[in-house]
Amino acid sequence: MSIGDVYFILFRQKWVILAFFLAGILGAILLLFVVKPPQYQSEAIFFIRYVLEGKSLSPPGDESNTRPLDQQKDSIINTEITTLHSLDLAKEVVQAVTPEKILAKVGGGTDINRAAYMVRSGLTVEQIPESSAVRITYQNSNPALVQPILSEFIDAYLTKHVQLHQGLGVPNKFLTNETARLRTELVETGDELRKIKGATGVISVEETQKAYAQQISSIRQAIFEAEAKLSGSQAVLEELTDSSAVKPEATNVDLTTDLPSEQVDKYKKVCSLLIFLKDKEQNYLTQQGFTVENTLVKQIHEQIGQNEVLKKDLEEKYPKLRMLSIPSLSPVVGQPGVASIDLMTESEQVIALKARIRALNLQLNQVWGEATNFDRVKARISELEQKQEVEEANLKYYMSNLEEARIDEALGADKAANIGIIQAPTPPVKGWSTTFKKKVTMVAAGGAFAGLALAFLIELLLDRSIKRPTDIETKLRLPLFISIPDTTKNGHRPLTINQSPLRLKDAESSGRQASGRDTPLPETGMDSGSRRHPLRRFYEGLRDRLIVYFEVKNLVHKPKLVGVTSCAKGAGVSSIATGLAACLSETGEGNVLLVDMNVEGGAAQRFHKGKSNCGPGPASKTEMKEKASGQEDLYVATEPARMEELPQVLPKHFAGLISQVRHSDYDYIIFDMPPVAETTITFRLARLMDMMLVVIEAEKTNQEVVKRVMSLLAESKANVSMVLNKTQTYVPPRLHQEFLHDP
Repeated sequence: MSIGDVYFILFRQKWVILAFFLAGILGAILLLFVVKPPQYQSEAIFFIRYVLEGKSLSPPGDESNTRPLDQQKDSIINTEITTLHSLDLAKEVVQAVTPEKILAKVGGGTDINRAAYMVRSGLTVEQIPESSAVRITYQNSNPALVQPILSEFIDAYLTKHVQLHQGLGVPNKFLTNETARLRTELVETGDELRKIKGATGVISVEETQKAYAQQISSIRQAIFEAEAKLSGSQAVLEELTDSSAVKPEATNVDLTTDLPSEQVDKYKKVCSLLIFLKDKEQNYLTQQGFTVENTLVKQIHEQIGQNEVLKKDLEEKYPKLRMLSIPSLSPVVGQPGVASIDLMTESEQVIALKARIRALNLQLNQVWGEATNFDRVKARISELEQKQEVEEANLKYYMSNLEEARIDEALGADKAANIGIIQAPTPPVKGWSTTFKKKVTMVAAGGAFAGLALAFLIELLLDRSIKRPTDIETKLRLPLFISIPDTTKNGHRPLTINQSPLRLKDAESSGRQASGRDTPLPETGMDSGSRRHPLRRFYEGLRDRLIVYFEVKNLVHKPKLVGVTSCAKGAGVSSIATGLAACLSETGEGNVLLVDMNVEGGAAQRFHKGKSNCGPGPASKTEMKEKASGQEDLYVATEPARMEELPQVLPKHFAGLISQVRHSDYDYIIFDMPPVAETTITFRLARLMDMMLVVIEAEKTNQEVVKRVMSLLAESKANVSMVLNKTQTYVPPRLHQEFLHDP
C-alpha cells in the first residue's frame, strides 16, 4: 500500500471517519457530564521503599527450595494495588466510618456489604509511571466523607500490608525453644563422637585410614625385599656348598714376581667377585625370574659396575695383571688371594632373613586386623560427624532468625516502615480522577480509530468496485487506454446547455422512414460550442491512443472496426462512442460511421471532418465520388474480409445496415454495443473488431464482474482495452497527483 492509497482511502471515506470521530467526542461528553458527572474527591500519594516478607521455616542453607513467582517492581506494585481494591479492606473502612454515614444520602441503612461496594466503587488506584509511588483517589458526592474515608483506607491498607507480608513470621518463643533443643542435641552428639574416637584412638577418619594404608603398604614392601634377599642368599649358599672342593691351578708364577703381592691378591679378589656377581645376576634373571627393575638385580648391577671400575684401575696401574689367568669358578672358602666368603656367614644370613620375614608377616596381620576393626567403627564415626554438621547448621540458622526477630521487634517492624506517605489525603475538591480522564480520552480517540478502521475495511475488503486507474492495472492486470473524470462531482461546474453530453442529433423524417425507426435518433453536439465541452480533451486523448495503437500494430485496412461496450448499463458507452466518432472524423479523410446497436434495427450516423451528416445512413461510393469532384486520386476503400463475416454473426434486423456499410468508404466504424453478457451479441462481434473498448464505471463496477466479462471476451480472442469512466478525485492535488490529467 502506497501513500497515494492511504490518501485516497482517507479522503474518500472522510465522512465515515468524521462521523465516528464526532461519535467518539459525543460519547466522551456523555461520560463526563451525564454518566459520571464531577464529584468531590480527595487524593493521596505514597511510595513503597521495599517489601519486607515474613521469615518462613525453610531449611537453612545458601539456597532455598521456594522462590517467589515474580520479584519485579511492577509485580509488587500490582499486588499492592490489588490489595487496595479488595472488598475486605473496604469492609474495614466501612466499619471504621460506620455504614450509616456512608449510606445516608442513598437511602440509608446499615448493610455493610452494600456500603463496602459503594466505597470501593469510588476508589481509584494507579501507579505513577517510572516510579514506585502509588496515587490513590476517592470520590463521593458527599464532601464531608471524602477525606475521612480516604484516610481510613490508608490506615487499613498499612495494617493489611503488614499482615500479608509479615504475618507468616516465626514467633520468638518458637525460635528460642528450637535454639535450646538444637544446642542440647549438638552437645550430646559431640560427647558420643569423642567417646568413640577415644576408644579407637582415632583423631581423624581420613588421616587414620591413610596411615593404615601406608603401614600395610610399607610392611608388604619390606616382606618382598626380605624374600628377595633370602632367595639370593640361598642361591649363594648353594653355590658355595657345590664348589667348596674345587682347587684352582697355580699359573703364571713368573708374571707376579715383579708385582706387589697385595695388588695381585686384590686383583684376583676383584676378578673372582666379578665372576660371582655376574653368575648371581644371571641366576636372578633366569632362574628366579626377576626383572632388571628389581631391587636385588639393581644392587648386583651396581656392585658389578664398581668392581669393574676397580679392576680397570688396577690393570691400568699394573698392566701385567692382564696376563694373569683367573679361574672361572666362584670364589670359595680358603682360596688364596680371595676374600673369605664362608658357608657360616651365608647360613646365618639365610636364618636372619627367614626370621625377618616371619616378623614382618606378624606385623602385617596385626595392622590388617586393626584396619578391619577401624572400618567397622568408621561408619559410626562418619554418621556422628555428619549429624554434628547438620545440627551446627540448624543451630546457626535458628540463632540468626532469633536475632533478626528480636531486632524487628525492637525497631517496630509491624508499623510498615517500608511504606512512606508522600501526600496525605487532600481536602475535597470537585473534579474527575486521572484514571477516568484517561478512559474518556480513550473513548474519544476510539471513535477516530474506529472510523479509520471501518474506512480501511470498506475500501480493502467490503467495497470490491473499481475506483481508480491503478485498480485496473494492479488488481486486474488489464491494459488501460484512458480514465475520464466525472465532471458533475468533486467541485466541477455543472454542464451548461452548450456543454451537454455528446449525442447524435435527431434524424430527419426521411432518415427515420428509411431506417424503419419510430423513435428519433439522438443528435450530435460537435458544433462550435461543443469544443468547449469539459470532456473533449479526454475523447481526443482516447482517439490519439487508438490511432497510435493501430499504427504500432500496422493496421492500414479500411474501415477499422472499433467496438465500445461495458460491463453494465449506465457506464457512459454512448457518450464515449459519440465523442470518439466525432474526434476521429477530424483526422485523415474524416469519414467515420457510428453504429448504435442498442436499438432494434440499428441506427447509424455519419461523421465527416468533425461535422455530422444528418442523413439516416451511410453514404454510397457514388455519392462520395460526387462530393470529391476534381479529385481523380480519391481513395475508395475496398471491402475487407471481416466485413464479409459481419452478416454471418449479426441478427437479421441489422442486414440493411450492413448492406449500406459495404457500399461506403469509411476510415472507422464505431459500434455502440450493449453490455457484455451471455445473452447479448457483443461477445460474438468482439472477435471481428480491430479494438474492443470496455467502459468501466468507476466506483460501481465490481472487480468480479470485470473478470467475468474478460473471460467471455477472451473466448472470442478479441483485442481488449479498458476505459475507466466517471472517476472521482478525492485527494487534493497539492497532496497527491492521482491521475495523469490532474493539474
